[in-house]
Amino acid sequence: MTPEELLARVLYRDAMVLILDKPAGLAVHAGARDGSHHLMDLLEPLRFGLPRNPELAHRLDRDTSGCLVLGRHRKALARLGEIFAEGSAEKTYWAVVVGKPPTETGLIDKRLKKLERRHGWRMVVDDKGQEAQTEYRVLGSNGRLSWIEAKPKTGRTHQIRVHLAAIGCPIVGDSTYGRGTADLVSPHLHLHARSIRLPFNPKKPAIIATAPVPPHMVETLRQCGWTSPE
Repeated sequence: MTPEELLARVLYRDAMVLILDKPAGLAVHAGARDGSHHLMDLLEPLRFGLPRNPELAHRLDRDTSGCLVLGRHRKALARLGEIFAEGSAEKTYWAVVVGKPPTETGLIDKRLKKLERRHGWRMVVDDKGQEAQTEYRVLGSNGRLSWIEAKPKTGRTHQIRVHLAAIGCPIVGDSTYGRGTADLVSPHLHLHARSIRLPFNPKKPAIIATAPVPPHMVETLRQCGWTSPE
């Protein structure tokens, strides 16, 4: 990604916070599975006059696109850390799934646990795992695929992916939790961090950012009834 391309992906910027539209396929930090290029290598153009690069306030999976929050300095990162830790950041995701949930709206309340395997790991539903809750709403469907709005109430690894698969609706392109069904529709994960709301300063309106739909999700969303040209 060129500096110009990165700058074009800035959704929000003030003296404390940056919000980027992260592209799918780009890891956010070092230590990714193959050690390839990652977002932290690219952040120098986003200093905007400050002596240090901005830093991640939270994370998105490599193959998830959309709103990613960064703090521009230590004070900002400390405040953002509080917001995410206390669960007051309101995150909204869009997903295209195979099938349709049993109800138009619902709360998926299933504890999650990390399962270590010889050739890697994955998250699984387990009564002894950590509490995990995801609210969902069906925004459209063509019978075979559904357009889902998901709002995680907790922040567990792969939470939305595991929860939607657990109710019989794996996310399109998910080769980990939808292998043999969802990954046959498309090789690209159809999970997008659509918007975020951050109550950063109690004396000011909350910070709100919305990320445009990524190219790989446009056609499947249209099949499910999405009509926006954006």
